[in-house]
Amino acid sequence: MVFSGGSDAGKLMTEPTDDPATFQRKSSKYVNKSERFLLKDRQFSRQYAHLYTVRLSLMGHKVIEAAKNKWDDVPVKKLFELKPGERCAIIGTLFKHMELQPSILKEISKEHDLLPLPPREKYIDEADQLILEDELQRIHLIGNLDVHTAITGTIMAVLGMEHEDQPGKFQVEDFCYQTLPQQPDLPKLETDRYVVFISGLDFGSNTYNPIATQLMSDMLTGNLGDPGQQEASSQIVRLIIAGNSLSKDTKDKDSVNKAKYLTKKSDAKSVQAMKNVDDLLLQITSSMEVDIMPGEFDPANHTLPQQPMHRCMFSQAQKYPTLHCVTNPYDCEIDGVRIIGTSGQNVQDIYRFTSLQDPLEILEGTLKQGHMSPTAPDTLGCYPYYESDPFILTECPHIYFAGSCTQFKSKVITGDEGQSVLIVCVPNFNETNTMVLVNLRSLECQPIKFEAVFPVDDTESPVDK
Repeated sequence: MVFSGGSDAGKLMTEPTDDPATFQRKSSKYVNKSERFLLKDRQFSRQYAHLYTVRLSLMGHKVIEAAKNKWDDVPVKKLFELKPGERCAIIGTLFKHMELQPSILKEISKEHDLLPLPPREKYIDEADQLILEDELQRIHLIGNLDVHTAITGTIMAVLGMEHEDQPGKFQVEDFCYQTLPQQPDLPKLETDRYVVFISGLDFGSNTYNPIATQLMSDMLTGNLGDPGQQEASSQIVRLIIAGNSLSKDTKDKDSVNKAKYLTKKSDAKSVQAMKNVDDLLLQITSSMEVDIMPGEFDPANHTLPQQPMHRCMFSQAQKYPTLHCVTNPYDCEIDGVRIIGTSGQNVQDIYRFTSLQDPLEILEGTLKQGHMSPTAPDTLGCYPYYESDPFILTECPHIYFAGSCTQFKSKVITGDEGQSVLIVCVPNFNETNTMVLVNLRSLECQPIKFEAVFPVDDTESPVDK
């Protein structure tokens, strides 16, 4: 697929005409389905054990159904019903005991003049163990299940037996997760309509590239290219900014420890960075619909689900009704195409606590396991839900994405009942100068990279003479 215009392509250098070409941006039907991520009653006094109980209760019956379909007549039992030497399947929540997992108890060791543990890229260790828990008991898992690729917090079924000479340990032969949930029919659109995904604009970064950002804005608003390119840009119906509009460089931790009189007349780097984000959104929202999600370094709550950034932060762009501040994770429907995704914290957290390297593989795993953030709340902060788990995928999306990835990757996953899901890793824009374009009619996607190369003039400057 090539994102290009029609018969007017290639007319950038032609003479201007008295009747310049004009193009009307295509409209789309939009429904925000992220209501379950909005926090109405913020109560943080509850224990996180309730969340695991609810997760197992809501997903357990689907996993049991998948286990029976895969292993036919093998009985599915509770942990307290296990008998040594009996081959069966058990259902529960997978928990990974990790020796190197960061702990608040280890962090407060600083107060006792002990050396803190250095930060790591990966927190896996050969001593890690897998444990399966249900409502009443837990049991250690050994055998055909890789401890380093397993993801804590997932609801799964394992096939095997407990040997008499190894009490308290379940020998795993095979395992499975729930099947993909039902998917609404993909609408048949008559013409091409595109959605653009961008993540990691990183305003305030020490390596910020303003030229690539401006080229991206000009393309989206139709101010770049010849009439053919402008016609193609008019087919873009929505922009989704998947988090990290601000850079981690705006988080000046040293200023927190400084005396107030030393920082009284200085502005935080995030203030100017937010003004720059507002300037960019002012350009784009004047021309098209924009959904902006909070990310790890954006001014929003840190735990998932992150609530929408307040519109008052965008003093100029907030005047346009085309600006939509949304949650992270984000769930919406555009022209009947269901889109669900995050700003990338779920993928990054799984990367740190498993041996998995490919973000696309991690994203695919969360889709097949039926849960967007299985490591929450163990290693990824989230709200202590009591009666629900909004991260469960109750309906199969058509597009499933994650932001703040190191590079662009995409893949189409097919389910047992004909489901087809496009999973997309949206790259960090400041590092790759790349945005992702998805065709809602065909679900084809492609990266678009912006580069500006300035030739070096080897001739001697008159000033140097």
